[in-house]
Amino acid sequence: MLRCSGCRREMVADIVHAADSICPYCGALFRQPAYRRIESIVDSGSFIEIERDVECRDPLSFPGYRTKIESERSKSKVQEGVVVGKATIKGLRTAIAVMDSYFMMGSMGTVVGEKIVLITEFATLNRLPLIIFCASGGARMQEGVLSLLQMSRTTIALARHSAQRLLHINVLTHPTTGGVTASFAMQGDITLAEPGALIGFAGPRVIQQTVGDKLPEGFQTAEYLYERGLIDRIVERRDMRDTLAALLALHAGSGADEVRHKTTLKDWYDDVFKRNS
Repeated sequence: MLRCSGCRREMVADIVHAADSICPYCGALFRQPAYRRIESIVDSGSFIEIERDVECRDPLSFPGYRTKIESERSKSKVQEGVVVGKATIKGLRTAIAVMDSYFMMGSMGTVVGEKIVLITEFATLNRLPLIIFCASGGARMQEGVLSLLQMSRTTIALARHSAQRLLHINVLTHPTTGGVTASFAMQGDITLAEPGALIGFAGPRVIQQTVGDKLPEGFQTAEYLYERGLIDRIVERRDMRDTLAALLALHAGSGADEVRHKTTLKDWYDDVFKRNS
């Protein structure tokens, strides 16, 4: 059973996730499993998973870590905290990575970092745009400094992708925090977010204890960051597929007729988001 964060009703998990993980009573968003999200975004039957079998070797022999990994796999139905592959969205080819907060809160360890690097290199080699759905509680403590190393590895891989003038879109979902926020989550050419997503580095209590000042209400929400220009747009979950397809079409320079008829990037950019606001 899942409890809605908005209306506090309890609902059957499978029923909720079959409806895009949106509460049927109040419209609040539940965390969405990786494969469910992929299913809702890409064209039916187009997703081909890559690097599914990359496994954690428990590099520090952390007590109980292997058992924890097996338990998380059984509960979440994913092998690790991110699923990567290639697909099409309304016929437009893309590489895609979707983090899953149901697997150890999407924490970034060596495998998550490796899979982000591998899908980025795949996108660069095949000259594909890259879409990353971010959802993470931060670095994986069981892997110590090796988890922090993934911040630089993913950043370098994305810099090479960017150097080829290829499109990188990030979608920040609830929660996006810690080392993921401090690395690839904020490096997209276009940064979208879901409504109400918690986005930040450290938690509000830690920050407040450190700076000793009272913090603004909701300062780590998607809405707060959007108002201050740190993200480009907040997009409703049901509109995400259409928005991503429009942005991919713009970057490809082909697709819908209206793309070709736009005279400037700003005109099209404004039009894309106007239709999804």
